[in-house]
Amino acid sequence: MALSRRPYSYSKMDKEDPEELIHRRAQFLIYKVLEQANSPRKQSLLRIRISKLKVKIGNRLRRLRKRIMSSVSAVRVGIHGHVTSQLKTWKKLFGKGRQTIISLPPMIK
Repeated sequence: MALSRRPYSYSKMDKEDPEELIHRRAQFLIYKVLEQANSPRKQSLLRIRISKLKVKIGNRLRRLRKRIMSSVSAVRVGIHGHVTSQLKTWKKLFGKGRQTIISLPPMIK
């Protein structure tokens, strides 16, 4: 059976070199990116608004985090000072092995 070649029929190709395949695919991707960059597509106003809103929310969150961290550190310092003063008081009352004698006021005697 003889096969006649039609003018626009497909023919089976030999296996292609992998490097050529990678090169051709890279060229196609570069072409697509350049085509998208050159297309006169203006940004929608909604996208611009959303991006500005994201920036505003991010700034507020950053400021809030800073405020919380500074207040936490201030509370931590305050608690540390209070605890150390209480420890000093307890050390004075119950000194190292010696007992303090608390005398009664002169009127009660």
